[in-house]
Amino acid sequence: MENNFSKYFLAANSAEGFVSHFEDNYDFTDGWRAYIIKGGPGTGKSSFMKYILVKAIDNGYSVELFPCSSDPDSLDGVIIKEKKIIILDGTAPHVVEPKIPGVCEEIINLGQFWNNEKLRSKAQEIITVTNENKKLHKTASAYISAAGELICDNFKLSKRFINLKKAEHYGLKLANRLIPKSKTNTPKEWVRFIGGVTPKGVVAFKRTVEDFYKNIIVIDDKYGGAANEIMNAIRKIALTRGYEIITLKNPFLPSEITDHMLIPELSLAFVREYEYMHFSESHRRIHARRFFDVNVLRECRSRLTFNRRLTRELLLGAIETLTQAKSIHDKLEKYYIDAMNFKTMTLFAEQKAKEILIHNA
Repeated sequence: MENNFSKYFLAANSAEGFVSHFEDNYDFTDGWRAYIIKGGPGTGKSSFMKYILVKAIDNGYSVELFPCSSDPDSLDGVIIKEKKIIILDGTAPHVVEPKIPGVCEEIINLGQFWNNEKLRSKAQEIITVTNENKKLHKTASAYISAAGELICDNFKLSKRFINLKKAEHYGLKLANRLIPKSKTNTPKEWVRFIGGVTPKGVVAFKRTVEDFYKNIIVIDDKYGGAANEIMNAIRKIALTRGYEIITLKNPFLPSEITDHMLIPELSLAFVREYEYMHFSESHRRIHARRFFDVNVLRECRSRLTFNRRLTRELLLGAIETLTQAKSIHDKLEKYYIDAMNFKTMTLFAEQKAKEILIHNA
């Protein structure tokens, strides 16, 4: 394998607003320790995490990466799985505050390495650029919200021509056949995303599934209603039988739709395809049309097609606006980069990486 890590998003620019699962991906009751990084844009939060990531891989640990949905080349978080350690960017819009500070969480303040006088001397410029960036994100959110209304409409339409009870029954039957009782019997659910709207387009981390799971079952359902019922049935059985699962929500309608379900202990993945994410034809496929009432589908088809076409246009608008916002954010970062003492911060990162990696050794 090229790299010893999988990738997820912990947040989404969704039609329901900005949805974050940062605080849901560590468990202080189960021995986890969180390092919450605070600091402004350009202060080295992502570089700090990348430094620890490299050290963790060099020491043979398995890691999970969480890129930023506003800039997939930057990091929002890293998990070192064997050590139950998570390092997070705890700044807006995904603010994370300690639940049990000092015991289970530690704040890493990178603001200690900037020059306050330099920043204050550029106060008006920083405020102007910050406000411009916020306006662009607000516009992008409006595009995504409008797209979400259409996605939601299609999802509701799909419930008219899909036999939901039949789909649920099929999901339970499938889960009963493929999911035995867990050997560890420690049920746990982590909620994440593997797709999202970014300045680079709709990005999806397909390799997180195809590189790390041997048994992949693809539910072929472009309308979503049947796949969602099947996923919910699988989730119910997996948790009842004591598995740790990774539930991957839809980045546009996370409260409504579950896109994928991963069961690491069984190396088993149930996934749904999208225009922006296709899986190999070699995987087993379940065709949702077996649950369709074709006559009702025919009545809805023109509206479904219109909604999908308009959704694409709205998402293009969101992506273009996020690209502009990224450009503005880069300007904002420069002010902080110019005010940072990166030499001192690098020495701090080296020492802190040692501390983090020997924790619970």
